[in-house]
Amino acid sequence: MAEGYCVKCKAKKEISDGVEETMKNGRKAIKGKCPSCGTVMFKILGKSATPAVAANPNPPTV
Repeated sequence: MAEGYCVKCKAKKEISDGVEETMKNGRKAIKGKCPSCGTVMFKILGKSATPAVAANPNPPTV
């Protein structure tokens, strides 16, 4: 899964029970729990993880 930063442990750790979700602005993120303390961890994924803009669905006909 993904690696994130736990604020409570103050260390980078592997996110356990991670679920990918889409935020209001359309970007993707992973939400899960810290394996040590159980605190919720949240990691915003990079722009390359966002869905690509669809090509023109109605191309001009010639």
